[in-house]
Amino acid sequence: MTNHPSIPYPSSPKADVVDIYHGVRVEDPYRWLEDPDNPETIAWVEAQNALTRMVLDGPVRERLLERLTGLYDYPRTGVPIKRGNRYFFMHNTGLQDQPVLYVQDGADAVPRVLIDPNGMGASNGPAPGPVALTAMEVNPAGTAVAYGLSRSGSDRQEIAVRDVGSGADLSDRLHWAKFVAIAWVKDGSGFYYTRFPEPGTVPPGDEHYFNKVYYHRLGDPQERDTLVFDKPAERETVFGVEVSDDDRWAVITAFQGASDKSEVYVLDRRAPETAPVPLVTGFASAYAFIEAAPPESGPQPRLFFRTDDRAPRGRIVAVDPGRPDAPPVEVVPESADKLSAALIIHGTLVASYLQNASDRIRLYDLDGHPAGTVDLPAIGSVSGISGQPRDDEMFIGFTSFVYPPANYRYDFAAKALAPFGRSEARINPADYETTQVWYPSKDGTNVSMFLVRRKGLPMDGERPVLLTGYGGFNISLTPAFDPANFVLLDKGGIYAVANLRGGGEYGEAWHEAGMFERKQNVFDDFIAGAEWLGASGWSNPARIAIEGGSNGGLLTGAVMVQRPDLFGAVMCRVPVADMLRYHLFTVGRFWISEYGSADNPDHFTYLYRYSPLHNVKDGVAYPPTLITTADTDDRVSPGMAKKFAARLQAADSDDSPVLIRVETKAGHGAGKPVSKMIEEDADIFAFLFKYLGVE
Repeated sequence: MTNHPSIPYPSSPKADVVDIYHGVRVEDPYRWLEDPDNPETIAWVEAQNALTRMVLDGPVRERLLERLTGLYDYPRTGVPIKRGNRYFFMHNTGLQDQPVLYVQDGADAVPRVLIDPNGMGASNGPAPGPVALTAMEVNPAGTAVAYGLSRSGSDRQEIAVRDVGSGADLSDRLHWAKFVAIAWVKDGSGFYYTRFPEPGTVPPGDEHYFNKVYYHRLGDPQERDTLVFDKPAERETVFGVEVSDDDRWAVITAFQGASDKSEVYVLDRRAPETAPVPLVTGFASAYAFIEAAPPESGPQPRLFFRTDDRAPRGRIVAVDPGRPDAPPVEVVPESADKLSAALIIHGTLVASYLQNASDRIRLYDLDGHPAGTVDLPAIGSVSGISGQPRDDEMFIGFTSFVYPPANYRYDFAAKALAPFGRSEARINPADYETTQVWYPSKDGTNVSMFLVRRKGLPMDGERPVLLTGYGGFNISLTPAFDPANFVLLDKGGIYAVANLRGGGEYGEAWHEAGMFERKQNVFDDFIAGAEWLGASGWSNPARIAIEGGSNGGLLTGAVMVQRPDLFGAVMCRVPVADMLRYHLFTVGRFWISEYGSADNPDHFTYLYRYSPLHNVKDGVAYPPTLITTADTDDRVSPGMAKKFAARLQAADSDDSPVLIRVETKAGHGAGKPVSKMIEEDADIFAFLFKYLGVE
């Protein structure tokens, strides 16, 4: 242990590691922490976790653990989907680590368990870590389901097929999948899917790249699967694949890494010997396949897409796949709101729009004429919409900050929305209120922010605040229910959600305003939100905590080192903290389309300017900071979080602690067991309460 005013930090030796970027000398003294198998790294993690336990464990955490267990203990059901005469849905009774897939053999039948990942091994054997059901696609007849399992929070998935009638798995096993897309053909004889190269067939590291589309025929071993499409000259291109309801068209969407900008290729399944034909090329705009027009709608085939091509807030267009060179035909023009999703159900275009970062549903006929709206229960978010082109009903999932996820059934004939199933939680929504405020960022841009609090809360300048944001990858932060937030709300705190540039709340122009060299706008927006909370009379810097994960971890890390005076506590989760080396690990190259790369001299200049790791300064009094990561995170390398923690600890000049919490057998966050969520939330709020002075 090294000497420190109050926190006995574990030793973090500095190594003499230097890189030269375009003539600039950059030290990287903690690079040894990038190697998770290094005995010194393992010992460092154990010592850091022990320190974190020493600081956080105690009566406050125990009370939080009890309260959080109660808050999480409520039944919740995913949006049902109908295939054939069967209904399929995910359900968690409350404290189950993983939700369970149920099937209901008819509208009035009793649901039965189809796939329960709790305690399941990923390969017919015991698993060393928790297993999660991370992908699921039911065939059109509702007789079989292809499903993906991941282990210990990994992005890697193993695909199996289960017979719905018997509940038994078939012999099919597909490996090397990640972010998998699955698309059944209509007769259920097989499906298209995406996967990555088998390890050992490509140089080390490249197994994360060179995505391909295959066709799998049920009963065949994987080595007999047919390669349908790939782009071998484009390492970071990944694919989605869908089959139209009429079974004629296989639509392949290609993306450059994590970007929404796409190309579209279509395969006429009536002529399987032909190669997919390009419909959209150049990665200039985003295109998302909606569905094919039903044959009865006209003699010419039409494929509908949602796109931001010449419409940054989105529009719906139709393409004739028989005339790939013809320009798309506009069906629903761009509106003042962001088009976030669209489906064809009951021969109707069902479009979900974001209006000031909350959802609205509008209906159109297939020629684009308005056909009404679906009025949602309150201001909130659509968590999912399901239905097929010929269905008479659709299911809508809805949630908000104080309303737990609930499902609704819309009857197209009656034009009526009604609750479907029960929704329960251990809070009373009437006790809380949500308001939306707007504040100016550094350059004058108006930014929206949600404030959630108990009703009647006085504005006394002392409210403890948890401010969160994301600001990247065109991802929208909309009202969503998180049971953990109520431990703060019930202590008189405020939960604040800022809709920063870089996100998708206000369309592609809003997203692009926070990309590449404009990333500083995102940080400025977040800083301005914290300043507004103080200037408005709600709080003050000593009582404001910030949190964010992944790209949001980059956000909190960057903002904390830029304005350490502005926050009373920082929670930096699974952060992208080293902007010069992030692209060298796991799937990091997929994010070059958002951030840029230090290999490019122009990109290096701005990345180096804001990279959290490289902007920590010795002798600065940084606020109390809790960094979290996981030893099996194969999306954002945990080495970045470890290096950031070591650098902050070395720079620490006062009694404010810098702690790191390294989870075991849990990855980036997807599929995390409920028990681990509760434990992590207990640590986060114990930390927050301790350093914000919440009694």
